[in-house]
Amino acid sequence: MKKIILTLLLASSIIINAQEEDKGTFTLSGSVDVYGTSNLKNNSAGSVGILYGGSGVANGFGLGMANTIFAYQKGKAGVIADLAFGPRAASANAYEGAINQLYAYYKASDKVTFTLGQFNTWYGYEVISPVGNFNYSVSYLFNAGPFSHTGFKLDYAATDDLSFMLAVTNPHGITAGANPSKDYQLGFQTGYKGQYFNLAYGADGFGDTDVLYLDYTGGFDISDSFYFGINAAYANSSDADAGYQGFALYLQNTFSDTFSAGFRPEFFTATSGAGDTNVAAFTLSGNISLTESLKFIPEIRYDTSDDMIIPGFPTDTNMTGITLAAVYSF
Repeated sequence: MKKIILTLLLASSIIINAQEEDKGTFTLSGSVDVYGTSNLKNNSAGSVGILYGGSGVANGFGLGMANTIFAYQKGKAGVIADLAFGPRAASANAYEGAINQLYAYYKASDKVTFTLGQFNTWYGYEVISPVGNFNYSVSYLFNAGPFSHTGFKLDYAATDDLSFMLAVTNPHGITAGANPSKDYQLGFQTGYKGQYFNLAYGADGFGDTDVLYLDYTGGFDISDSFYFGINAAYANSSDADAGYQGFALYLQNTFSDTFSAGFRPEFFTATSGAGDTNVAAFTLSGNISLTESLKFIPEIRYDTSDDMIIPGFPTDTNMTGITLAAVYSF
């Protein structure tokens, strides 16, 4: 009788464990960010770099975005539904609406992962969500795009240190819609010990079919408290006879468990057959962690351009803005 009871208990345990495994794993995460900002030169609209592709609200308070990420994995397969609302999200996802990312993936092995859907770009140093950036305002290099892609990619982790990625996507300018032109964009990335070389080539969705994007993103821990990051990029289209090039440095020091400071100098050139235009930006930011989830980012930024290409300020050669942002992540 004891053997029968023990057998039934073991069978019940196996069934329960199997049922628990069948449920898969669901996680919910995201962020909310808000800010107050002002330019110090005049009362004209805008504070540089607060929103992608232009300027934020001058001399007042503004909303960033609410970001909610639903993730579910069962066995080797999973899905991500990354939804984002608000002005910051709309600036970066003008063609996707509330969808920041939406994709399915399959882990064929510990080394190989296939992904199909819409995903944020592999290209560049900074990301759409402010949680992933040290500075609150964004760089000219990030503003130049691309932001997201819709298509297929294959990730291969050769070793713990060495990785490769190949992608075939729609032109990044039409990530959420159809692709009536049947033009595509090819992507490649290789990473080694935190240093990444990125490439994208093909149609951009804005009328050009031969745009080449090259990018190096990396960084080094100089000491236990000091980090040195770098982003250098080049883009060009023969069709458009235009492109850009530039680099930004990310110098960050951790002073305590609750406070760190960073300086981002950046130099950016918009190139074209008609002549090049230049702009430089210098951003000093602090990160103050009030809790594990909530941080304040006080920031002062100075942009200068003799060619007057500061977004939102076409008649100014320089602009200084101050910002205080609050970022809550969960």
